[in-house]
Amino acid sequence: MTRNWEEGYNFSVAMQPEYLNIWFQECLSRVGGWLPHDHRAHKDWLNGVIEDVENDTKPLHPVIQEFKDLIEKNTRVYMLFEAMFQEVPKKKPYNNDMSGHTQIRDYQHLLQVFNHLLTEAPSWNDKAHKVGTVGLPINAVLDWPMGTPSGWAAFLDPDVNAIIKRMLNVWGEFLSSPKSAETLDNTSSGWFGETGLTDLTHVANIGQTNHKFEAMFHCDPSKQYHGFTSWDDFFTRHFREEIRPIAEPDNDDVIANACESMPYNFATNVKFRDHFWLKGQPYSVYDMLGQDTLAEQFTGGSIYQAFLSALSYHRWHAPISGKVKKAYVIDGTYYSEPLFEGLGEPGNVKIDIKGEATGQGYITHTATRAVVFFEADNPKIGLMAFMGVGMSEVSTCDITVKEGQHVKKGDEIGMFHFGGSTHCLLFRKGVKVTGFPEANKDREHNVPVRSKVAVVE
Repeated sequence: MTRNWEEGYNFSVAMQPEYLNIWFQECLSRVGGWLPHDHRAHKDWLNGVIEDVENDTKPLHPVIQEFKDLIEKNTRVYMLFEAMFQEVPKKKPYNNDMSGHTQIRDYQHLLQVFNHLLTEAPSWNDKAHKVGTVGLPINAVLDWPMGTPSGWAAFLDPDVNAIIKRMLNVWGEFLSSPKSAETLDNTSSGWFGETGLTDLTHVANIGQTNHKFEAMFHCDPSKQYHGFTSWDDFFTRHFREEIRPIAEPDNDDVIANACESMPYNFATNVKFRDHFWLKGQPYSVYDMLGQDTLAEQFTGGSIYQAFLSALSYHRWHAPISGKVKKAYVIDGTYYSEPLFEGLGEPGNVKIDIKGEATGQGYITHTATRAVVFFEADNPKIGLMAFMGVGMSEVSTCDITVKEGQHVKKGDEIGMFHFGGSTHCLLFRKGVKVTGFPEANKDREHNVPVRSKVAVVE
């Protein structure tokens, strides 16, 4: 449920010039719905987390203690984590919200919040018209420090990313536990509350369909939590087979959509290596594919990229029929966003509130990602690649096919756990693919998974 940005605001405050432009920008679309469209929900959620931490202090989890030790015993990391908070502007809206709540100001407080979040599943905020879900809670906590010059350096640091990976694995274990299912109730903050269920159903109903949630997904609404055993069990839910039919299964010229997703970009004549960290975010296939020896074959080719919605389906499906030639996961960054989003770029005077979402092209080169190469049955396609890219908390890219395995178009090939992100299809030079949907800010729905997404000529 998307609400107008001005609904419910205290206009005597919100209309002040220092707020008007930045708050309007904050309330524009947050790519993929991973953070609320209404930024008040984000701030309200963060204030609630901070209050919970202050009212219920508990010993640091061993992995958070490891994080603390890394910061305090590594001079380089200590410098970056101290500096990133000092570099956040000490003025509105960075230092507090309109209610006067202070933001997180140092790494000690940050780690206490992380400690709290390790045993919390994403939930809804449905209070005082502040409707939204914080699907990436750690990303939400890091919103401002990520956009500083020291934040940029810190979240590219290999030691920092190694400890973040261990921290996210601990959170992932919780999200796979029965305890995590408690946010799947029917209260106002539950995924099956009135707002949550309405939005989940709306996102899955594409076109003129009007199915109920249980008619689209494998679940049992008569059971507690609709029969889901954990938050991750719900997140990786299956569509019923008939809901997402395979596009022309016997026509190898038709390419199926690999993920339920919103179009982001289609690029042709991509370079072997390019300056992907700049504002235009050109694709650099050598870096995208982790310096794989097959990367050179995609020089001059084309790339289609689309991003996944927080409320949607997160399994991947084969875009073509063929044999899996190679499949692997590249460990990468988790909270690195390009300099042009924050204070690190000369001339920038504010931090981009859309965070990593603005850097969709950039993260295809830096973030943790899964790569699956296919040798297509259709000789007009030949070698192609699918890439599932993790963003922020989405640290687990789970490939479910093996090298040498033959798959049919539409078969499941993997999934995202604990979040979702973006994906790419890569084609070699000379492969003429047409018909990819264009990115359109007015588009209401995702392109359905396994539907026709392009044609090879």
